[in-house]
Amino acid sequence: MTDKELRVSKIRDGTVIDHVTAGQALNVLAILGIDGSGGESVSIGMNVPSDKVGQKDVVKVEGRELSQSEVDVLSLIAPEATINIIRDFDVIEKNRVERTDTVRGILVCPNRNCITNADEPVRTEFEVLDDGVRCAYCDTIIREHDVAEHIDARGAGETAL
Repeated sequence: MTDKELRVSKIRDGTVIDHVTAGQALNVLAILGIDGSGGESVSIGMNVPSDKVGQKDVVKVEGRELSQSEVDVLSLIAPEATINIIRDFDVIEKNRVERTDTVRGILVCPNRNCITNADEPVRTEFEVLDDGVRCAYCDTIIREHDVAEHIDARGAGETAL
């Protein structure tokens, strides 16, 4: 290792999310509901040089594997991401995120009159479009570059069911 390299230690068990769109690592943490208060061990590399895409972000989360709904939302903000499952310091599974048709329970509809914002037992659901998502209940569209702003970091989209 040279003086110009910084080494981030391997994780024993958990998830490495690689090839995240540059600048989106903090939004990845929001999707995962990680704000530092839960005691998770997290490493983040932002705007790291990449031969493939120029720059990328990398997120390592110790002791955590992702749910499918988390991966579905990740696909919206990091369509080239790879999810590496680590057990006992080895990559045991490596998957690319795949854009899904719908995203449930992890985004908040910006329409205050939507049924999902009315204290009803309704989980949010969005249809994935080429350039964003559309609420399944009120047809409000969130454009791709605005999706991160509507991540339900509190998990309210999940608790109603």
